[in-house]
Amino acid sequence: MPSSDVVLRRATGADARAAADVWLRSFTAALPTVRCAHEEADVRDWFARVLVPRYETWVAVTGGNVVGLMVLNGEELKQLYLDPTWRGRCIGDRFMNLAKERQPDRLTLWTFQVNTSAHRFYERHGFIAVERTDGARNDEREPDVRYLWQPSAAC
Repeated sequence: MPSSDVVLRRATGADARAAADVWLRSFTAALPTVRCAHEEADVRDWFARVLVPRYETWVAVTGGNVVGLMVLNGEELKQLYLDPTWRGRCIGDRFMNLAKERQPDRLTLWTFQVNTSAHRFYERHGFIAVERTDGARNDEREPDVRYLWQPSAAC
């Protein structure tokens, strides 16, 4: 199915379980060497109680199924995950364009240092690495990197 058949929309409480399941599948596929710090039930609860109701959460939906999610907290891109079978179909690009529309002055995000495919994706979208840590700041205790995007200054 082409990505044009995928709709990006704000998540509702009814989307929380499906979005959490996408997150879990994507985390496992993209980060096989990273220990997930939370049980599956806790992840689903976190989506239902925290992410969807408290943050600007978006989902990619096709045929009634959630295939991706993006979470913004002001200028911070907190989450961007796609179902592994939906990677490479420009949905991530569409989410990134949406994030830049929602926060046109600046975006920041954290990703794990081992996630080199995420690094390539964000760098392709104009992000630059501005900080690296030893992992003490995240629940997984995995070294991470902070990225920053700002539009180019017009002359």
